[in-house]
Amino acid sequence: MIPTRKLGQSGLEVPVIDLGGNVFGWTVDEAATFRILDKAVDLGLTFIDTADLYSRWVPGHKGGESETLIGKWFARSGKRDQVTLTTKVGMDMGDGNKGLSAKHIAQAAEDSLRRLQTDRIDLYFSHLDDADTPLEETLGAHAKLIAEGKVRATGASNYKGARLREAMEVARRDSLPGYTALQPHYNMMERAEYESDLAPVVAEYGLGVVPYFALASGFLTGKYRSPKDVEGKARGQSVGKYLNEKGLVVLAALDEVAEQYDATPGEVALAWLAAQPGITAPIASATSEKQVEELAKAAKLQLDDASLAKLDAVSKQ
Repeated sequence: MIPTRKLGQSGLEVPVIDLGGNVFGWTVDEAATFRILDKAVDLGLTFIDTADLYSRWVPGHKGGESETLIGKWFARSGKRDQVTLTTKVGMDMGDGNKGLSAKHIAQAAEDSLRRLQTDRIDLYFSHLDDADTPLEETLGAHAKLIAEGKVRATGASNYKGARLREAMEVARRDSLPGYTALQPHYNMMERAEYESDLAPVVAEYGLGVVPYFALASGFLTGKYRSPKDVEGKARGQSVGKYLNEKGLVVLAALDEVAEQYDATPGEVALAWLAAQPGITAPIASATSEKQVEELAKAAKLQLDDASLAKLDAVSKQ
């Protein structure tokens, strides 16, 4: 059985690994997407993350490709009720369609529901803070979706600590549903900003936390160990910045702990992140059924105090 945790004050209980959907329709085609999703649900990885933006960055894509494939899978598999589904709103979809205005949130939610072939979004994230829209307007738009039954709970992604605290206080003041979850950039290679700026706010308001880039764009799997390894890879630019002294020290420690537990470096990196204070479920994507099996193993992996301390020390450098 995959362990589960309560997601902040959302009322949702989710597996300790969140399956990232950013690869669906990008590096993973429709047939492989269906196989991955089937395998994930069969293994108990029923927490699935996507966004309206995915994968607009691919030439010829408009955004919505990931949601569309997940929607097709829901229609084909009939497994919608087994899944806790998150998607997001706010990133630039082209033609000025961006931000967190009430008008854009309402339209974007309808578009996501249509693509996903579902009647509700379990957790709807504000994907990027919008300084041009009053927080009252954004939170009010989310509240309307909750009242209509189209959204169960809301979260924030890519917010600074001060703005997240401000949003939570506005929700309290105006008796609006506040954010129940945070989706920050946080992993063994990227610790300082989350731990110093966001973790105190998370603790203060009891937010659930689902970190993205949990494997540092794949670097923490150990498959990128030299500049040659990243040549021509889809995530090469993102991974290359970690090929430095700290990165290699972190990989060496992951190798040591992985050998001790008969695990992979990626499984250990996810288990370390899942063990950090306040973390609910790291997000990690899979491009094959074998990788889904590794994510399921990571969800069950419990590292001892000595291993956690070793990984903490090298990743804090």
